[in-house]
Amino acid sequence: MRRRPAVLGAGDPAWCSAKGSLRPHLDPHLGGAAGYDRTEMLLVSTTVSTSSERTRGGSMRKTAFVLTSTLVTAMTMAVAPLSGATAPAPAGLPSFYAVPSFSAKAPLGTVLKDQAVTVSGLSGTAYRVMYVSENVAGKRVPATGYVVVPTGTAPKGGWPVLNWNHGTNGMTSVCAPSLNIGSDVPVALINAATAHGWEFTAADYQGEGTAGLMPYLAGVEAAQDSINVVRAAHRLTVAHGSTTYVDWGHSEGGQTAMFVDAIAKHYAPELTLKGVVAGASPSQFQFIYGALKTSPFAYYLLMGAAGLNAWYGDKLAPLSQVLTPTAEALLPDLSMGCSNVIAGAVDPYVTNNDFAALVKADPYTLPAWKAILNANDPAKISALGAPLLMIQGGNDEQIPVVSTGLLYNQMCHLSAKNRSTVQRWVYPGQSHAGVISVSYQDMYTWIADQFASNRTGAFNYTPVGLDGIAPSASVKDSGGFSELQSCQ
Repeated sequence: MRRRPAVLGAGDPAWCSAKGSLRPHLDPHLGGAAGYDRTEMLLVSTTVSTSSERTRGGSMRKTAFVLTSTLVTAMTMAVAPLSGATAPAPAGLPSFYAVPSFSAKAPLGTVLKDQAVTVSGLSGTAYRVMYVSENVAGKRVPATGYVVVPTGTAPKGGWPVLNWNHGTNGMTSVCAPSLNIGSDVPVALINAATAHGWEFTAADYQGEGTAGLMPYLAGVEAAQDSINVVRAAHRLTVAHGSTTYVDWGHSEGGQTAMFVDAIAKHYAPELTLKGVVAGASPSQFQFIYGALKTSPFAYYLLMGAAGLNAWYGDKLAPLSQVLTPTAEALLPDLSMGCSNVIAGAVDPYVTNNDFAALVKADPYTLPAWKAILNANDPAKISALGAPLLMIQGGNDEQIPVVSTGLLYNQMCHLSAKNRSTVQRWVYPGQSHAGVISVSYQDMYTWIADQFASNRTGAFNYTPVGLDGIAPSASVKDSGGFSELQSCQ
């Protein structure tokens, strides 16, 4: 009889060796086995792009495609193809997203294909990329993302890389940021990065740009995809990406950034992670679970349950334990569109104060679910591999500011052990997303310092923000923490 695998926390050295023993997920809501076809309805947003596609070992070809705002009914692969298999592009996506055959032993980050893309207002050259990542069983799978290369000649060793982890936008293939570069982060911020001489990379995450549901809130999965797109940028000849990078993410991407900090040293020892910026990262999941149930963002909970099930499977994360039949009937909506579609399905239950109709049991009362949630909660990370900067708006309407205050204290306990700095900047009056445009110049100053030094001590810089908005040590947030904090 096969032993049930333990759920290990990121940062645990045993994680790297034990993860290969976990079984791949076969989700009954998406089909019972790899290669199972089903009919699904996909809401496709309008996108127009002209591009040049290059497959590994193939020739350049010019393509043009138009995706119209329509419901497309199509047969689609329900489970992401493994190495050795080919698969058509998911329904509604252009041919670039068709998966070629590749080796089961392909190095992580191997580029399967790339495609030059014209992006309005962009300074630099953008490429979509399809590359090799891995699933929960350690099997090679395709993932997609994009790379933006600065204009000019790369320095010796290649361009330093700023890797971006996007926030919550949905869970299905048509939500991939690489379909519309600049939809996940303003083009102006990408341009500011390339102006610094940094290459800008981003992963879509498995399930966006590829078949199957994205494993939402599976922190290690997203971190692996993000690290592997940095590997891909280094291997992509036209990109000239270096092996030195800083990782940045916000919201869901902030959680991803936290896990990049936790696993990078062991997962990708050939790369040098110089620093991590985690914006408005969710943590203290048990506390946030209670807060979200009555909020306009309650649909995150349905996404979280389905996403963790998509990664761990029914044996470890059975949906029938936490979702009512009413909630399970909403699961197809996760594949029918992006965040607005999912929110629209859940909103009536929040508006009518009937969210309990979707919840069969508090997952923290169930040992299996509690273990999985803890394994993906940044608060439970056991090691940091690089300096960490936490950024948040003081009026964040999605992630309670007090929760990131607690996370800061928890990470400070690790910083002494790891000899790595942890800093926290809270911008008074700023919202969950609004803080990005206010803080990015301060953040880029911090990132530039990480690239330029071998710093492990405090970075003595006072953020200035924009339009007179700046963190102040004399102002306290709702958790009683100073707006400017640093520990080592």
